[in-house]
Amino acid sequence: MTSAARTARSSPRKNPRSQSAGAEAGGGEQLLKIGEAAKALGVEAYVLRFWETQFPFLRPRHAHSKHRFYAAQDLQTLRLIKRLLHEERFTIEGAKKYIREVGLERALNAKPGAVAPHLEAPGSTHAASAAGTTGASSAGGASADKARRTLAEVRRELESLHKLLEN
Repeated sequence: MTSAARTARSSPRKNPRSQSAGAEAGGGEQLLKIGEAAKALGVEAYVLRFWETQFPFLRPRHAHSKHRFYAAQDLQTLRLIKRLLHEERFTIEGAKKYIREVGLERALNAKPGAVAPHLEAPGSTHAASAAGTTGASSAGGASADKARRTLAEVRRELESLHKLLEN
């Protein structure tokens, strides 16, 4: 088969990079390959593949060749996941729970560090149950929430100091 025949034969295939995003975008949408998206986020490509297995709402487009292509919305979602896991120090299960309870759109629009009080620090629910506050009255629950917020803030400050001392 000649190269011209191969080109003509392969041209009907869809290329996510050259496709327009549809009427809603009003033109072409910037799509990044997995390596480009990983570089933009400061993580490795295998991390993005792993996150796809853990977060069912994270579904990038795939070409016929099975290559992943990430749109701007996918990158926003990836930045949220990275922030929750790396900066807010959530476990994967904790991040899933947070996004499930708050909702993806609200979580995407939330300011960094503005995590729901009952999910502020990893293990905060364990601390509350160990202190016996799970069945507390509303006044006791409010003071327990305030104590958890204060402890989470102290923890973040200590982690920040620890990073400074390591450098």
